[in-house]
Amino acid sequence: MTILASGSPTSSGTPGDRGVGPLLRAWREQRRVSQLELALRADSSARHISFIETGRSRPSEDMVLRLAEHLDVPVRERNSLLLAAGYAPRYPETPLDDPALDALREGMERLIQGYEPYPALVVDAMYDVVAANRGILMLLDGIPESLLAPPLNAMRLTLHPQGLAPRIRNLREWRGHLLAQMERQIALHRSEPLRALYEEVAAYPAPEAAADGQDAQPAEPVPYFALPMQIEHEGRTLSFISSISTFNTPMDVTVAELAIETLLPADPATVKYLHSLMS
Repeated sequence: MTILASGSPTSSGTPGDRGVGPLLRAWREQRRVSQLELALRADSSARHISFIETGRSRPSEDMVLRLAEHLDVPVRERNSLLLAAGYAPRYPETPLDDPALDALREGMERLIQGYEPYPALVVDAMYDVVAANRGILMLLDGIPESLLAPPLNAMRLTLHPQGLAPRIRNLREWRGHLLAQMERQIALHRSEPLRALYEEVAAYPAPEAAADGQDAQPAEPVPYFALPMQIEHEGRTLSFISSISTFNTPMDVTVAELAIETLLPADPATVKYLHSLMS
């Protein structure tokens, strides 16, 4: 099953009066890279980098893209840098339902369907769900319709007190993992809408420390190789390890901001149960 979410901007935009120099300096400082180090990476000189940042020199289009590449600037923000330097945006932002992305969309659907009976979904930069398989829908049984209204948001669904949160046995740990993940994304993208989402979900009630020790671990602990999400489903505790994949060298803003998340069963009991459901 596919769920298409309406796209929303993930950046607050670039002020037109700042110029490319201050923007590049902000990205360089955020990445904690010196002018000399950046110059060596970009086959330039520290003097030239300094002149660009102070506005004494206008960088070429190629130089803007080269610096953005070495500073790991997200694709959307590279367009903003080009505009600030007086050049046309290089990367299109194609709507996901555009026929030009049919092959991509169908490929993602085949991928997550082929992963069944294990859960898998595709999200955009705002964690809105673009596609989900039957494994995900199984976990959403009983969630209030208000939380399932489009655009479906994975962070809200997981952390909302009426969503999956009450079912997650190790919610404190899993909540901390998700919030830290969002913080890393905010630092990378500098997105105001993403920051607003973070502030919303971080304000949801945090679980109290369990006084009776039920927070969490089974009577016979299973050695996990990564932090699992332990979630109740019909009286059973299922354990999953999350893996996230993105596209290499994307040339489109929409594609650059997609992520495929797969939930790998973390113990044999979860594997057996999921296969019994699908059979």
